[in-house]
Amino acid sequence: MKDCGGHFHGKHLKRSLDYVMNPEKTQDGRLVGAINCQVDSAFEQMKATKRKFGKVDKRQGYHIILSFKEDEVNPDMAFEITRRFVEEYLGKSYEAVYVVHDNTAHVHSHIVFNSVSFVDGKKYRYEKGDWAKYIQPITNKLCQEYGLSIIDVDDGSKEKEYESYKDWSEYREGSFVWADMIKRDLDSCILQAGNYEQFLELLSDKGYEVKQGKYLAVKPQGMTRFRRCKTLGNMYSDEAIRERIEKEDISFYREQQKEVQPVLCKCKVRRYRRAKMSGLQKRYYAKLYRIGKLKKKPYSQVWKYKDDIRKMHKLQEEYLFLVNHDIHSAEELVSVISSLTDKRKEVSAEKSRIYKARERSRELFDIADDMKELEPAEKSFLQGDEFFTDEHLQWETLKQKLLSQGYSLEEVEALRKHYKEEYSKACAKERAVFKELNIGKSIWKSLIPDSVSDGKDAQYNKETIRDRKEQPER
Repeated sequence: MKDCGGHFHGKHLKRSLDYVMNPEKTQDGRLVGAINCQVDSAFEQMKATKRKFGKVDKRQGYHIILSFKEDEVNPDMAFEITRRFVEEYLGKSYEAVYVVHDNTAHVHSHIVFNSVSFVDGKKYRYEKGDWAKYIQPITNKLCQEYGLSIIDVDDGSKEKEYESYKDWSEYREGSFVWADMIKRDLDSCILQAGNYEQFLELLSDKGYEVKQGKYLAVKPQGMTRFRRCKTLGNMYSDEAIRERIEKEDISFYREQQKEVQPVLCKCKVRRYRRAKMSGLQKRYYAKLYRIGKLKKKPYSQVWKYKDDIRKMHKLQEEYLFLVNHDIHSAEELVSVISSLTDKRKEVSAEKSRIYKARERSRELFDIADDMKELEPAEKSFLQGDEFFTDEHLQWETLKQKLLSQGYSLEEVEALRKHYKEEYSKACAKERAVFKELNIGKSIWKSLIPDSVSDGKDAQYNKETIRDRKEQPER
């Protein structure tokens, strides 16, 4: 959130706090929390911190959104995960407000925090790659603990597929599918062009939008953003492209071809040696291609059918649902939906039971965590290092606390593992039931009359199903 200047530097920060704490989106304020400040006076405290360290201008704050998979988490669990994330990532230095919004199909949480640390006055600084190195690993760890889906993003190793949020975002949006096609077209234009200007003209003829700034960037039809050529590999930087235009021709590619193991085929093929083209011939055919005398290769139109493919997958899911549940009429569909609704309540209750049982053992787990931190010091003490006497006494105190409740450290760890596995199984079972139920509801919505679907009762409910049951089969 940037500085608005003038007499109200923190205008954007104030608006963000007001937006995220909207009672209509947070169950009348129940799903609102704060750390290192009070909810009702969060903005005033953040402003006071800025004044204390003389940093009331420039960047005012930051806004993080944690989004969960649809129907995978309830608001209370999302609130607990967000609280633990804020405590671990911001709790030692920054004032923050965190909330959960459950007014949409996807439960999500908002975190708004001050840009200035209340501890030493240093401003928060986000460096490139911090998302993959610090933020996402914390959310992955918490989501794994609660049996939720995670985003597998590498924390910096170049050997992994995605090295930054930008790379992962491109993968998520599907732009990675264009890379091979763009490289193929770049290679083709490099081979045909006599100089760099002709190369750009050839790209435009193929339907590309070309942007030449500090770096060459192209955008094919159907792609929403420009793609810098240098991101496709070392062979596609501006300098490399200019060098390849001067050096590469058909003979160059023949030299670069890899040896292929011969394969026996039961067919007869008459092979003709392709004539080597001279530089003049290359320029001649390039000119013919540009003026349209040579038939252009039709541009891929696959991107136009993305929505049709999505609909096809949805129809396939609905077909398999009807087959698997042996449904032949609307009444049978109603019966299956009712059964799945009851099953959903059962698995949700089972998951809640496991969660509450685990929370009842939270004190044991906290003691075990403290003992884990002291374990290296305890080992050193047992090896004769008296420097860790205080840590040894703490270890013994914690050990006695566990023993007084009938547990050893190993038994507590085994209990924690048991609850984690059981909770993960319950979550997986709940997700499967949710998916089946949503498919059934989708089919039901396509069957109910328009007069019903246009009203507020368009969503599946017990009254609609009961009315459907009472109607005779036609």
